[in-house]
Amino acid sequence: MSQTRREFMGTVSTAAAVCLTTKVDANDDPPSDPGYIDAHSHIWTRDIEAYPLANGNTLDDLKPPSFTTEELLELVRPHGVTRIVLIQHRPYHGVDNSYMLDSIKKYPGVFTAVACVDATKSDVTSEMSRLQKEGAGAFRITPSEDGTTPWTESKGVRSMWQHAGEHGMTICPLINPEHLPMADKMCEEYPDTPVVIDHFSRIGGDGVIRETDLKTLAGLARHKHTHVKVSAFYAFGKKQPPYDDLISMIRRLYDAYGPERLMWASDLPYQLNGDNTYGDSLALIRERIDFLSPADKEWLLRKTAARVYFGESVSA
Repeated sequence: MSQTRREFMGTVSTAAAVCLTTKVDANDDPPSDPGYIDAHSHIWTRDIEAYPLANGNTLDDLKPPSFTTEELLELVRPHGVTRIVLIQHRPYHGVDNSYMLDSIKKYPGVFTAVACVDATKSDVTSEMSRLQKEGAGAFRITPSEDGTTPWTESKGVRSMWQHAGEHGMTICPLINPEHLPMADKMCEEYPDTPVVIDHFSRIGGDGVIRETDLKTLAGLARHKHTHVKVSAFYAFGKKQPPYDDLISMIRRLYDAYGPERLMWASDLPYQLNGDNTYGDSLALIRERIDFLSPADKEWLLRKTAARVYFGESVSA
């Protein structure tokens, strides 16, 4: 992307705080309507006694100042979103996944989670198994997971991929286009490991959607357990709604992966900046792409995430 995450956090709108209208209670029944699944949202809280901040962060560093589980639910439910995949916010909370895990327990059936672990620790696979039992069966990795050591040469990262493939876990790379060849090699070596590549692999983060990058990402479709999130529309291409400039990229991935291996996600709260709204993100998939059939939209908006993250058996 053209901005670092820290630079971008300084410009994030606090729109979430003014868009919340529906009170959420922990005693609410789990959703009976299948609804939509948002496959990517972060959360954090100002309760730093219960959930300490990491990496030297203070309350002043939180942008927006608060984005709790309750604020998230109040924002998404009016749009028909009933379930959410929580993504550990490593800059704020490091590898302490407890706020997500407690949210899963507090709202049964509503959340699952993508956790972060320390790949340099000797017990990394044991930690993965512990987290899976608590509701986080997927794990985010970045190119710097083991310092400057590439994934292909990292004992810890390689053990994560192998363990995930053997125990029904998912690896979720947050990578830029230049890291796709490394991801490709790992998918080749660990063909049974489910993989979900975040945010189009950040293609178009500098405003330019390059054919060479799309070709590489589309090429990973030959790995049958690899998926892509069509997500974070605020961050790519023109970075403005209605995001029609992203439709050709989505079409390219649709042709390569099929709807069954694509999933929509918002990247809340970062979607809420400038002129971008939560409804804008959902509307691109739901209303603005004419090549998507109603059945295709079911996959992108619910079924793919239900199968990959919630472990549900879904039919075509």
